[in-house]
Amino acid sequence: MSQKTDVLILKQQEIESLLNMQEMKIMDVVQQAYELHAQGKSTLPHSSFLTFPNDMDNRIIPLPAYLGEPFNVAGIKWIASFPANIEKEGVARASAVLILNSMETGHPFSIMESSVISAKRTAASAAIAAKNLVNEDVIEAGFIGCGLINFEIFRFLSATFKGLKTLTVFDKQPERAETFVSKVQDTNPNYHLKVATSAEQVLESTPLISLATTATTPYIDSLPVKSGSRTVLHISLRDISPKIISTNINIVDDIDHVCRANTSIHLAQQQEGHTHFVQGTLVDMLQKRITPRENATVIFSPFGLGVLDIALGKFIYDFAVTNNLGTKIDSFIGGEKVS
Repeated sequence: MSQKTDVLILKQQEIESLLNMQEMKIMDVVQQAYELHAQGKSTLPHSSFLTFPNDMDNRIIPLPAYLGEPFNVAGIKWIASFPANIEKEGVARASAVLILNSMETGHPFSIMESSVISAKRTAASAAIAAKNLVNEDVIEAGFIGCGLINFEIFRFLSATFKGLKTLTVFDKQPERAETFVSKVQDTNPNYHLKVATSAEQVLESTPLISLATTATTPYIDSLPVKSGSRTVLHISLRDISPKIISTNINIVDDIDHVCRANTSIHLAQQQEGHTHFVQGTLVDMLQKRITPRENATVIFSPFGLGVLDIALGKFIYDFAVTNNLGTKIDSFIGGEKVS
């Protein structure tokens, strides 16, 4: 890494081109970041939530982090979530910027659009969990919430499970479910797609379900009876009632981080007075310290760790330099003045 004061700016389109068809490599980067974090080779302050008077739906969250070698990088993701944007044509719900800082000088060396990074690291996390929680190849999956995040999760699950051919989807706005179906068909017309009329229909019909909604409070108060095992990727964190959480098997990314901000795990902790219902972390699964149980419901609730963003950001930066992509701003920070 250069010790100069130049900064590389990377736009969304450039990042998308670099990450196109890179699902398995992204999963490798994300898994490595999880493992380094579990080894204590990271610094990860708690996320803050910038909210606004009389406007509790919208928020902006800063996620600062440091990750050790081989990344050896610090940075911060600044991500805004304005759910009403989905009603506006061409305006994304989430927008984000990632800043990476040199560990030699502390200077920023790259600023990049980060909504794509955030979506892909989230999807990679979900796919890693599914790969390690499900005992066999998945042929059918369900999606509750038909936005960008679940579509990325579909991409990563399809790269992970070669037998995946049937999808059942639900969104409280039916037109979004239809758009999701059309996008999948454009990707691979051989998929069999079903649009459900309720979230319950998805939960009772598929063994692997991804929840990626804008819910702020739990709305799933019971799980339909289903034979066999069921794995729920609880990506949006606030869909499932505390009672369901506390009576099933739970895997998280980081227990301290996920027990905050009124997540379903946090609500269950407040209700029960403990976190004994959490069996372990994703790294515990990766390292076989815990293994999936037969005929059980397992819920994966990842808070979303800033170390994942900066790990993927550093991978993108190195990739962009190699491919001569991005816009370099010379002397972004002026040198020290000598009187």
